[in-house]
Parts: sequence; C-alpha cells; structure tokens
Amino acid sequence: MKHRLHYLALVMSLPVSAQEADYELVTTAIHTIRSETALPVSVMSGDELRESSRATLGDTLGNQPGINNASFGPAVGQTVIRGQQGRRVMNLSNGVANADASGNSADHAVTMEPILADAIEVLRGPATLLYGGGAIGGVVNVIDNRIPRTLPDSPQFEFETRHDTAADMNTAVGRVEFATGNLAWYVDGVRRQWNNLDVPGFAIDPRYLHDDHADEEEETDHEEELAENTQGFIANTGGDTTAVTMGGSWIFNNGFIGLAVNKTENTYGLPPGNHGGHDESEEDEESHEGELVYIDMESTRADLTGEWLDVSPWIEHVDYRLTWTDYTHAEMEGPGIEGTRYDNDSWQQRLQLTHVETNNWHGVLGLQHTSDTFGARGEESFIPVTDISALGLFVVEDYHAGDITMELGARFNRDSYTPVNSVSPDRDYSTSSYSAALLWDMSMTSSVGLTWSHSQRAPSVEELYSNNGLADVDDCVIHFASGACELGNPDFDKESSWNLDATLYIERGALNATLTAFYNTFEDYIALVDAGSEVDGFPVRQYRQMDARFSGVEVDTTFMLSDYLELQVFGDAIIGRLDGNGDAPRLPPARLGSRLDYHGDAWSAHVSVLHGFEQDRPGNWEIATDSYTRWDAGVEYTFGLDSRSELQIFARGRNISDDEIRLATSYLRGYAPEAGRSIEVGMRFTY
Repeated sequence: MKHRLHYLALVMSLPVSAQEADYELVTTAIHTIRSETALPVSVMSGDELRESSRATLGDTLGNQPGINNASFGPAVGQTVIRGQQGRRVMNLSNGVANADASGNSADHAVTMEPILADAIEVLRGPATLLYGGGAIGGVVNVIDNRIPRTLPDSPQFEFETRHDTAADMNTAVGRVEFATGNLAWYVDGVRRQWNNLDVPGFAIDPRYLHDDHADEEEETDHEEELAENTQGFIANTGGDTTAVTMGGSWIFNNGFIGLAVNKTENTYGLPPGNHGGHDESEEDEESHEGELVYIDMESTRADLTGEWLDVSPWIEHVDYRLTWTDYTHAEMEGPGIEGTRYDNDSWQQRLQLTHVETNNWHGVLGLQHTSDTFGARGEESFIPVTDISALGLFVVEDYHAGDITMELGARFNRDSYTPVNSVSPDRDYSTSSYSAALLWDMSMTSSVGLTWSHSQRAPSVEELYSNNGLADVDDCVIHFASGACELGNPDFDKESSWNLDATLYIERGALNATLTAFYNTFEDYIALVDAGSEVDGFPVRQYRQMDARFSGVEVDTTFMLSDYLELQVFGDAIIGRLDGNGDAPRLPPARLGSRLDYHGDAWSAHVSVLHGFEQDRPGNWEIATDSYTRWDAGVEYTFGLDSRSELQIFARGRNISDDEIRLATSYLRGYAPEAGRSIEVGMRFTY
C-alpha cells in the first residue's frame, strides 16, 4: 500500500530494520514521538518507493504532485519542487546536507542512492528553517539505516537485481544488518552499469539545429549537423556507478552513537549537441570520443551521529551530527583530457535540543555550522576556489490545543565567501527567515492548513563568481559540460521571498483528497537566463537579479474502489514571471495523471498514465516543449519461502506508447529526450 503523509496523519512504517523503531520526522525534527505537523510534508516508502525507485533522485520522485525531474541524460536527475531547482532545493541524507556539486550545475549528479532508501521525505514549500532559509523550493531527505538506531532482533539481509532495456542498464544492490552485543552493524553496496539511452526518433530536436535568420553558409552547416544527429539513441550516455557503505552504532538505554562511511564512484557521459560532438552511429563513437564530455566523480562521506532521549526533566532529546565529505569530479573532454575539476571539502555539524512539552508548547533549538572549500580547477576553470563558512541558529516551536496545531519558526544565518588567490572580492551575508503554520481540524473528515513564511537566501558561489573579472565577454571560459558561457555577479544582494501556502485535506469514506494552492513572491530573485548572445558558438547565460512571482496548484485524490483496488488521480500546474524578463525559464508544464493499483495476497499490479501539457511559456530565448502522454504498467509476484524470507519477481513497462518526451525543466531538453519504451525485470530476496 502507498504511504502518504498529509497534514492530518503523518504515521509511516519503515521496512525491515526500522519497523520497530519510532519513526522520526527528520525534516521537522520536533516530532520525534508525536506524528502530527502543520507543515506540507510527504513521504514515499514501502512498496511505493520500491516500485518508483530509479537510478536518480529526480526520476524517482518526478511523478509526484508538485515534484518534477530535471534530467541531463540518464545519469543525472535533479529534483524540481514547485518550479524551483538547484540551490533552492536542499538534498539531505539522514538529515544532513549532501555536500556534492549537484546544486552548482545541472549536469552534476546527486550522490545519493534512492534504491537503498528506507524512505524519502519531501517538504514542499519554504518552511525548512531547521536546515536553512535558502531551501525556498523545499527539502528532500533520503533516509536509510546506515547508522542503526536500534538493535535488530536477528540478522537481516536483502538483495535485488534488475535490468532495464532502455539503456541496457544492469543494477545489483544488497545490504546486511546484524548485531553483536550492544553493537548494531550495517553494510550495503550498489553496482550499476548502462549504455546509451534508447529514445524514439532523433536525439536532437531539429529546432535546435535551425536558424530562421541564418545565411546560406550557416544554413548548410545546420543541415550537416542535422545529418549527424543520432536516431533511436543518445550518444555518449553510458556509465557505471559503484557505492559501498559501512556503519555501526553502540546502542544504550536512552540513545545511541554511531559512525558510517560511504564511498561512491560514478562515471557517466554527457549527451552531445550543446557542447559539440554529434555522432552518426554507435560504431562511429570511438572516432569522435575526443569531442565528447564525460564526468568522472568520486565522493567519500563519513557521518558521526549521537542521540540521547530523556536527558533531563526539561530536555527531551539531544541530537548531534558531524559529517565530513571529500567530493571531486573531473569533466573529461576525451581520454586523459581533463577540462575542469570540481572539488568540495566539507565539514558540517549540527546540535539540536528538544525541550519537553510545556503548556502545550513543544519545540527545538539548534545550532548548525558548515565549512566548505569549493571551486573549479584546471585550464577551463571558471569558479575560483572559495572558502565558504555558514553559521545558523534556529528555533521551531509547535502548539497543540484541541483542533488547532500551530507552528512558529525562525532562523538566523551568517554566510561568508573568501575566494583564494583570486581578484574576486570577499562577500558576507546576514539572513533571517521566519515561518508560521496553522492546522485546523474542521471535522473528523476534513482539515485546512495555512503556512506563511519569509525566507532569505545568500547567493551561491557560482552565482557570485562564475567567470568574474572578465575584461570582455569573449574571454569567457566555457563550461563545456553544460555548453554555455556562464556569468556571475559578485555584487548580488541576498534573495528574499514571501510565501503563502494553503491546503485542504478531506478524508470521507473511500475518498482521500488533498488540494493545495501556493503563491511565492521574490525580491532580488537570482536566475540563470539566456542573454541572447553567443561566444564561439556557445550561448551566453547570465545570472541576473530581479523580482519574481510564482503561483500554482496541486491536487492529489485517492479512491479505494475495493479492498484490492485503489485509484489515484492527481495534477499540478505552476506559472512564474520574472519582472522585466518575461516568463521564468525551465518551469514544468501543467500535468494530469492517474494510477490504478491492485494489491492481492501474492500478486500486485499497476497501470498509470501521465499527460504533460505543452509548455508554451518557456522563457526568453528558450524553445517551447510539446505535450506528451506517458503510459506505465507493472506486475509483481511474491513467494513466501518461510516465516522470515520471501522472494519477489517483478516486471515493469515504462513509456509503453514510446512517446517523445522532452522535459521543460531540463537545460538539455533539445538534445536529450527521455527514455523511449522500456521493460524492466528483476528479483528481490529478503530475509
């Protein structure tokens, strides 16, 4: 069954090892024991997560109301929440920010594995003060058991293997959990390999190879490029991933302390077209591989976590987390040819104190500190190595009385940027963010939630310093992976937003329905927009600061047709305007979808359809995307081997109608459509 987190009921059961532990809403953090909140939170877990899990986080969540995928070929899928992506969406791993480079550029993969998650929380809207006022779009928190919170009663083992025909992708994943005395242990591993992605029709949209104002010589060049366009697949989109995690915890009467280390290696190609390199056929790839760009990434992350319950008559819960990340990736322009190398050496720590409930008030006070050294190195580096320091103080309180739940929050941050050996200036920002949320249970079958917030965000390092100090734009260092000249501005002010969110939740008989409307207005919004010019044939994209407005609706309804059949109907839509710059670029189109699920004793099956409307408001200098209709279906059978183990086999068809799908959220939509028709088959064994 699906587990959805609405305003009224936030109870969720985690699979395997976490079943016996009280589930903590890591995003809201106050609710270590209580399972109510006025914030718009949703959770994917259990069967729903297993059926939806893909190789990327964005692809895993992309069919949820209000959430979209921003793909950059099959290896990169970033989450888009209510039209916001990049730095405005914060990715967490067990409540601590994921210190990779995915927020820096659309071609950088998120270093988290959805296939290993016990649950994925998504907090829509801006009420994310516990982790930073800058997450105006929302927070995505991937929860696993790498640092065990409880002792498993007996050893637990899980193994899964699957094959997807769209990219000839093979995935194998396994994990083991066991205890020795008061020590709980955890080990997992993932191995994934894939080839070029199959697509319907041509990879490159002909509109990206045609210029109505070109002269005859330029038109001939466009025709030659079109002749080189690949048909039926996207060249240079293969890759492989290896990830291993080991963790352990010492469990005592009122808490635990644990350590986990993760090592991830990921190598993947970037689709050609926007950065040159069109291939005629797969056999010709080797002769052109010097023109193709691929990413070679490594990340090592170590987490130390300690939690103590019932510390004193006044303190209910103490939570301390320390994380170190050593991240690096090279953008390779051929075998042994390194164009740009990104490095991020990060230390993060946070301390939270949750006080006991007093006069119906229950809350958390916390301190968070981050120290990063981030930058690009190499002959084609365009972001200076920068020391980044951030210190945040936050408080969130909730109040429960009868049919009313109220939450108040505030956060104060100090962010400092110090470029190393660069002409770029130092910058310091002080930001403050506030939120208020109200949940009213109007009756036993309906409730309404209102959330208001004011959030501020310091500009990011790429927004400030990309290609800073150029004497002339023609001297721009091209970011070949994204195929553009990107220009920052060190004079940017902090970004401010005012946000209103209203939700109506109804539970009546077999019907569950959630209707949400939101409105966000920004002052000094920072957007990467096409400047309408080129450098050496590459488009110039410039970070600009302007006022902006976003508004939208989300609808999610579920009908229990019988004890075995469940029908979901959902939809979402968003519009965004940049003052003086027209429509906001890369916004998702309106969508309407439905899914029918059957759950029997051994058999389960589903069929779904998602229609994305035309995005005819793509933003200045951008090309509109056509509408699409995607049909998916799947079936699963479970063999009960004994009282403790089971074997599941499954088959899933995706994009069964083989429709051409180009996501308006993607920078690469003109060069890399989504996968065509594919079949995924696999098996899962649990003990």
